[in-house]
Amino acid sequence: MVTNLRTGVKLATGIVRSLSSVAMQLRPVVFSGPSGSGKSTLVKRLMKEYEDCFAFSISHTTRKPRPGEQNGREYHFVTREEMEKAISNGEFVEHAEFSMNLYGTSKKAIEDVASTGRICILDIDLQGVKSIKKTNLNPRYVFVRPPNLQILEQRLKGRGTETDETLKKRLSTAQADLDYANQKGSYDHIIINDDLDIAYEKLKGILIEDIQKLRGGMEGY
Repeated sequence: MVTNLRTGVKLATGIVRSLSSVAMQLRPVVFSGPSGSGKSTLVKRLMKEYEDCFAFSISHTTRKPRPGEQNGREYHFVTREEMEKAISNGEFVEHAEFSMNLYGTSKKAIEDVASTGRICILDIDLQGVKSIKKTNLNPRYVFVRPPNLQILEQRLKGRGTETDETLKKRLSTAQADLDYANQKGSYDHIIINDDLDIAYEKLKGILIEDIQKLRGGMEGY
């Protein structure tokens, strides 16, 4: 029994290392798009269908945890001094400041995902996309956009959570997102989310080769 247990542990360790090696070779995926584009819905659907292939990196922040949040689950909660030092040491691929707090994605957080044998997903804004392009991370850049601003406005109003002020701000941000996405070479793939099912099939088509590589590695054991 002991021998079998040890053999099982060695086999499991070998599988993890093998998948980790495959995942390290596959490019992370950066998702971006304006609020209301349906980006989060598409990513959640992808991760539900392929939970063995994708995982989010856990961001760092200097804000205090909210009730129910745990360090290392929702965020890595750190002090401003710690994060500023890590940023100056080049440990982050992107970072930004919102409401007097720093937020960012560390290189280690991305490596931690790959070590589990999954492809790392980053869901970031335009500022983060521009920051990552200055690094050697070399991810796939996927932009999810609405058919037009009028439809986006209807979606945002349909939530019932926007004030006139926040709606105006979101639409202004969305316009900047769309202007950047229209520039040649800004993203590897642009998905127009007019019909959710069609948009999801396009997303799967973009990533299916990497999914097959990962799952092919799993089938080898």
